[in-house]
Parts: sequence; structure tokens; C-alpha cells
Amino acid sequence: MVKIRLRRVGAKKQASYRVVVADSRSPRDGRFIEVVGFYNPRTEPETVEINEDRALYWLNVGARPTEAVLRLLKNKGTLARLERLKQGESLEALVAEAEAATQAMPEVSPRTRLEPTEPVAEEPAEEPAEEPAEEPAEEPAKEPAEEPEAVAADAEPAEAGDDSEEVEPEGEEA
Repeated sequence: MVKIRLRRVGAKKQASYRVVVADSRSPRDGRFIEVVGFYNPRTEPETVEINEDRALYWLNVGARPTEAVLRLLKNKGTLARLERLKQGESLEALVAEAEAATQAMPEVSPRTRLEPTEPVAEEPAEEPAEEPAEEPAEEPAKEPAEEPEAVAADAEPAEAGDDSEEVEPEGEEA
């Protein structure tokens, strides 16, 4: 059975994928029949480039996409074009429509996503400046509430403990 699936490329922990047509028995990164696209989840937004005419050809002759590729094809509109191809529309018209849709989309920067620490650091810097008076008022109220619980927890084992512990408080009173 022929599948359309993702083939991992890229450095360690910097994955990008090629969308390939391969025999289902070959390994994930092994032998393939044809490369039909590229997918990079590390850019913002994700980069998806699919050779529409080849993808439609392989889908039309019976290649089955994996779940991940199915999601990519659905987002690009390829599956809707496949249905229209099966209903009798010409392949050239559908490919021209796909190219027009691709050109209408904004250009994606090849740079990878920025670390989430930068935007997160800016937002909390503004919020605590407004609320510092409220937070300290709440924290001291919580701390004394926790201390009696800890004292009570320490007192319970002492009461349930040996008789020698009870003798010590009597000695302190005298």
C-alpha cells in the first residue's frame, strides 16, 4: 500500500519534515517514491508547502495519507480539490486555484519561533506594578494561617507520644 506521510529531516530537536509518497513497509526515514512537499512546525505560523498537482495525482491513484498529512492537506484545501477532481473538474484549473491561494497567503519567515520567555517576561512586568499593594496584604494573612496548622500538627504527635513528654511540661511549670 502506498502512503503519503512525513519524513523527518533536520538536526536533533529541530525537526522539520518532508511530505513523501512511500511504500507503507519502508521505514519512516527510509526509501520513498517521491517528495511532494515540506512541513516546518517550528516557524510562526507553520510552513507548509505542498506540490498540489503531484499530491492530487497520488491521492487520485489511491495513496492514503497518514493522520498528520491528512490534517495538513485539509488545512491547505487539497482534499476539497480532490473531491472536485473526482467530480470532473480539470486538474489544471485546480492547480491554478491552489497556486493563487498559496500566493495570497502571507509570507512566512524562515526563522524559527522565538522562545516564549521574552513575551512572558514583558507581560508580568506590567501587571505586578499595578498590584503590589494587594499581594503583600494577602500573603501575611496566609502565612499565620499555615503556622497554627503546623504547630497543631506538631502538638498532636506530642500528645499521642510517650509519657516522658508529658513529664517535661510539668517540670517546666514547677
